[in-house]
Amino acid sequence: MSGRDDTHDPALVSWVHGAEPGSDFPIQNLPLGIFSETKGRRRPGVAIGDYILDLAAIADLLDEEWRADLEQPVLNAWLARGPHKHRALRQRLSELLGDERYRDDVEPHLIGQSEVRMHVPCLIGDYSDFYVGIHHATNVGRQFRPDNPLLPNYKYIPIGYHGRASSVRASGEPVTRPAGQRKPPEARAPEYGPSRRLDYELELGLWIGQGNRLGEPIPISEADDHIAGWCLLNDWSARDLQAWEYQPLGPFLAKSFLTSVSPWVITSEALAPFRVPLPPRAEGDPEPLDYLQSERDGAFAIQLEVTLSTAAMRDRGIAPQVLSRGTASAAMYWSAAQIVTHHASNGCNLQPGDLIGTGTLSTDSDEGLGSLLEISRGGKAPIDLPSGETRSFLEDGDEVTLRAWCEAEGAVRIGFGECVGRVLAA
Repeated sequence: MSGRDDTHDPALVSWVHGAEPGSDFPIQNLPLGIFSETKGRRRPGVAIGDYILDLAAIADLLDEEWRADLEQPVLNAWLARGPHKHRALRQRLSELLGDERYRDDVEPHLIGQSEVRMHVPCLIGDYSDFYVGIHHATNVGRQFRPDNPLLPNYKYIPIGYHGRASSVRASGEPVTRPAGQRKPPEARAPEYGPSRRLDYELELGLWIGQGNRLGEPIPISEADDHIAGWCLLNDWSARDLQAWEYQPLGPFLAKSFLTSVSPWVITSEALAPFRVPLPPRAEGDPEPLDYLQSERDGAFAIQLEVTLSTAAMRDRGIAPQVLSRGTASAAMYWSAAQIVTHHASNGCNLQPGDLIGTGTLSTDSDEGLGSLLEISRGGKAPIDLPSGETRSFLEDGDEVTLRAWCEAEGAVRIGFGECVGRVLAA
């Protein structure tokens, strides 16, 4: 993980409208993404204020070595170049967008974010999802095992499963209510039909940059260098399908129908000013095994928020209801570096553009719960909405929005953008 440099300077400003401090995308952020205009090809861009800078269009202003990678319809090849090249591009973009001398050359290639369509930034070879939110794991486990909510391995090993890469989509993709087998506790046999307990999960995603060769683990001291960037991730879940199918092999159809990600890769370099120490483990908890310990390891001061808007609320002009607010570092029992190192510890080869989810991030208070399963206590305590409606799980027409941002003393706030999904009928 790189440290601070002049691209993080709070005094640095951009000549681009909307990039003022307080926005999601000031000049201190500069996340990468893949966009297209109407009937146009997909290509890389960088978010700055209310705009996207078309990187292919300014290729002549960039290092010739980078041009081929930054003209591709996905970011895999660029992410594979690693931290040294990523820092060099960041330095150059900061110069182009902060120095008035380049304005005449760059400004014609700015496109309003509202005028484009955003896409998943990488061709995802593999997607894995972890379970590092200890409060979420405890809350869910308590619903099934009140006296022993966490299984014995939880505090020794980062738990994860392999998800479905083909159904990962960018923010804005509709969420078609999935159908599948479900078996209520009182039923003698399962039935097939639309999910009645559709839920969201508030997560962060990691984009892998440099990979590792098959059979060669990633040491914990090097894990940060393999994380190219971060995003928001919503692991939509059909809880009734999940409850019936997950034993003995874990989630399957209950989660493979759609996973939503925010479209911008918030680079590891942009996050440097927001690095904080790992939270101390509770007294009596085991220390991580040696391969999961590093003096370099840390967390990030990432703030998270979830809001819900129903069709009735939108019709009546009622603002979305905040369901959750919390801090990622307070929710994660295992760090991003520990996730990556453990994933590769058996020699599994991670590849550029692979996506890794953290698992649902809930804090230890009701204000920071990351799923309706927890908020409604498994459906036993429906929440009241300002429209007079109630919710235990998601109904057709409901829209869920995830947001994240980072703030720290002596640094300019940066945001992740949004991860949005609206539920459609089966």
